Amino acid sequence: MAMFFAQRVILGKTAYADVPAVLKPQVKELLEDSGLGELVTE
Repeated sequence: MAMFFAQRVILGKTAYADVPAVLKPQVKELLEDSGLGELVTE
């Protein structure tokens, strides 16, 4: 699920702030590892 939400954030379909709280740490890590840490905004 974290990868699913990370992809949606990358594609602009879902804002990071709208990611379920339980998945935010994993999604943040995936985005940062992909060089897209700037997408992690509350």
